[in-house]
Amino acid sequence: MTYTTFSPLLTDLYQLTMAYGYWKLNMHEQEAAFHLLFRKNPFQSNYALNCGLATVIDFLSDWHFQEDDLAYLATLTNIKNEPLFSTDFLDYLKQLRFTCDLFAIQEGTIVFAHAPVLRIQGSLLQCQLLESPLLNIINFQTLIATKASRVCRAAGNDEVIEFGLRRAQGPDGALSASRAAYIGGCHATSNTLAGKLYDIPVRGTHAHSWVTAFPSEKEAFTAYADVMPHNCILLVDTYNTIEGVKHAIEVGKQLREKEADLLGIRLDSGDLAKLSIKARQLLDEAGLTHTKILASNSIDEYVIADLKQQGAAISSWGVGTNLATAYDQPALDGVYKLSAIYQDAKWEYKLKLSEQAVKISNPGRHQVRRFFVGEQYVMDMIYDIDLGIDDTPQGILLAGDANQSCRVDDCDAFVDLLEPVFKRGQCIQEKKSIHVVRDKAMAEADLFYKTHEDKAYPVSLEKKLYELKIKIKENIIDLVAMPNAADIEFEPTKLNKNIYRPEDFE
Repeated sequence: MTYTTFSPLLTDLYQLTMAYGYWKLNMHEQEAAFHLLFRKNPFQSNYALNCGLATVIDFLSDWHFQEDDLAYLATLTNIKNEPLFSTDFLDYLKQLRFTCDLFAIQEGTIVFAHAPVLRIQGSLLQCQLLESPLLNIINFQTLIATKASRVCRAAGNDEVIEFGLRRAQGPDGALSASRAAYIGGCHATSNTLAGKLYDIPVRGTHAHSWVTAFPSEKEAFTAYADVMPHNCILLVDTYNTIEGVKHAIEVGKQLREKEADLLGIRLDSGDLAKLSIKARQLLDEAGLTHTKILASNSIDEYVIADLKQQGAAISSWGVGTNLATAYDQPALDGVYKLSAIYQDAKWEYKLKLSEQAVKISNPGRHQVRRFFVGEQYVMDMIYDIDLGIDDTPQGILLAGDANQSCRVDDCDAFVDLLEPVFKRGQCIQEKKSIHVVRDKAMAEADLFYKTHEDKAYPVSLEKKLYELKIKIKENIIDLVAMPNAADIEFEPTKLNKNIYRPEDFE
């Protein structure tokens, strides 16, 4: 099971009805530019960890409507019981293949609110149909990778194992969570299918049911050690935790006689700080100094930090529900906005207005430039690739005071983050292994924390793009506030205020 088996029906119905409308009006082949971004950093933090691009590549590489997809669409009807889509449109979909350009920030890169992580450019119809699946993939995996990064940051050098399969949002949610959690820094997963599909190390212990299936806890532990002498981690809290630790120690000594070791014990309830400290004392006194103590039970970054502050003797963490479901923030507010359409051999700017400033979209075709001082990155700037950047660029902050300027004169290097991934539907970027992506993610997080920790990171609009946005916004406001505006005929390129071109602002 991989995303390549998913069809273009993995989209919302209104994407298909809009696509049908574009096709009926002969607008479907117009070239358009859309951007995918999120408006707020998750978990009240100051960053996110970009994740999901490899899944997007798999999805787009085999994106086409199959016969049974089209047969299903043919059964859909409107309120008059007429076919929702014409046969000619379904024939058009049958031959449709992904032919767009895709630019993306690489997986494992630290990213921030407002800055696009994807730019897709191609036929309006295709770009529209891809809105929902791209958001689905990037939103969830970025959310879980960020959560995992935070959990692993709290755990320090301790091992973190993702245990979320049984509480995850369905089979695919579990698989995506396991993949993203590994990229975010987890060392392994309990999900064996994720291990197979994504080459993630798998780990596990046993359940309470193993213990209760035997006449006594000691017999259960002995039996498990006989079956798994070189993979033995015992869950010790089925009846009485400290007594369970003592029984595990007896089994550990028996394993030593067989030239094996008790790898660990697992605590899954009670006062984890006090119990782990006592368990460590008992294990060490018995000579089992290398036996690890694994803790589970509603673990997250806050619990880990608190237990460490209490001096807990825990060396490995099983993190399940709170990680795989992003329990404290179950969704990333990612959006996908049309920002330009190619018309009459020129790009026309598009902008969505809103009473909420954060929901006003940015016009144009964007690139994200990251500025550095030495090895540390200090600011991201969103600029329009048609307008370009001044020789001495100055950004306007998106967050906080809208009039506050953020100069980048003191920076000594920069990199443009959106890289070409697909060109006219052909993938031109070599797929990276999940281990390479994970290494990048962990290195990026370490680098970011050295400078920024919990401080806000500036993301700005380049000055010319900012001025363009303000001008378009003000003109749209003037237009919609005009009395009897609907009765007035406008010359499209001058008075239809959602159409602007780069040369209008030179």
